[in-house]
Parts: sequence; C-alpha cells; structure tokens
Amino acid sequence: MGAYRDKNVVITGGGAGMGFALAKLLVDGGARVVITGRSQGTVDAARDLGANAVAVRGDVASVADLGALAERVEDELGTLDALFVNAGIAGATPFGSTTEEVFDEMFAINVKGAFFTVQELAPLLGTGAGVVLTTSAANAIGMLDTSVYAAGKAALRSMARSLARELLPRGIRVNAISPGPIDTGILEKMMTGEAAAQFASQVVAANPMQRFGTVDEFARAAAFLAFDATYTTGAEFTVDGGRTQL
Repeated sequence: MGAYRDKNVVITGGGAGMGFALAKLLVDGGARVVITGRSQGTVDAARDLGANAVAVRGDVASVADLGALAERVEDELGTLDALFVNAGIAGATPFGSTTEEVFDEMFAINVKGAFFTVQELAPLLGTGAGVVLTTSAANAIGMLDTSVYAAGKAALRSMARSLARELLPRGIRVNAISPGPIDTGILEKMMTGEAAAQFASQVVAANPMQRFGTVDEFARAAAFLAFDATYTTGAEFTVDGGRTQL
C-alpha cells in the first residue's frame, strides 16, 4: 500500500502549517500519526486527517503534559518509528525591547519543550527510528529582530548533535531540518495585504531560488530524514532555497 504503511509517528505542532502537511503526507502513505498542539484546531486537524490520526492537546513547555502525551502515545501506538519535534513559536524579538517574559516563553517552548519531548518519548522509539528537530535558517545567518528566536533554533541544532550521540547506541538517528521561507499562509494572517506583499517581495528577492518553499516540500524532506536517510545522524538538512548556502 503506502510508503509509510504500519509506521507509528508523533508530530508535535502537527495541527497546522508545515506540521499538518507532514502529517497528511504520512497518513496518506499509511502511517498512524499522533499530532499535538495547544488549541482546538489540533483536534479539528486530526478529524480532517482521518481515522489514522489522533490529536493530543497539550503544551510542550509543560513536562507534565509531555508525560501525559507519552502515556497516550504508548496506549495508542505502542512503539514509535519516527518523532518530529516541530512545535515552536516565532515572532520578532528586537534586541532593545524584548522582555524577560517573551524570552522565557520562547525558550520554554522552542528549547526546553524540544528537549523534554525527546526525553519523554525516547523510551517508545524502536531500533532504527528517526527523530527530526525543526530548526530554522535563522540559526545560520544574522537577521534583524530575531536574536532570541535564532538563539533557540541554534540550541536545537546543537541538541540534534548531542542527542544523536546519546541515542546512537539504541540505533536511533537524530537529525535537524532547517526551513527557510515557507509559504504556510501565516504571513497573510499576521500582516495587512499591502504589508504582507511588500515583506514577501523582500524575502523572495533575498532568496537564490527567488520564491517561497511549499509546505509539501518541507514535508517530503522531513519524511526523508526520518525514514530514508538511514546512514545520516547529527546532521542538519536545509530546505531554504539556498538562502543559507549560496
């Protein structure tokens, strides 16, 4: 049947955008998928994905919620073939005006949440399983007003290496996927039409491929790292149109 038949997968932040596209790719390929998120939208997304998808609401910044997630995943799936640590928040963090509250929230979700997601779910990962952490092009290039976000994503890049070494004795691979500008539809929700168009044109002009990537391009790359890149661990795979490479 599908390329991912009988594969068991967890995707944090799987209710929208890149995470949802990844969940759809895997479910369509025969996988059983648990997606997580903080909002009712995650539950609605699971319904859209069909019978092979389950939603678990929770906050990755809460270790208690992650423990409950691990229990639910064990009940629903048993062992895991892939874990996608995709949950995160973004936003401008100007150096001169970013508050302690914003700093702490971003690191609690993007860094602490990622570490403890892997810690809580690692006992369920089988030999040959793949873990994929979502980083960002922002961890490799200096961008205005992103210092806190970029630092958190750089921490995830380092974490991919360290966790790859930690889990290697169990035959588990850990890699990172680094998206650049991806069209998730969020830009139009955050900005007015004219401002969104102007920002988009600037992003495209700075990108060697002169376009945004698609969520499906991200999903295919993430799935490759988890299932097909069997001789790769500790690496970061860029999906950014050449933004950080050329």
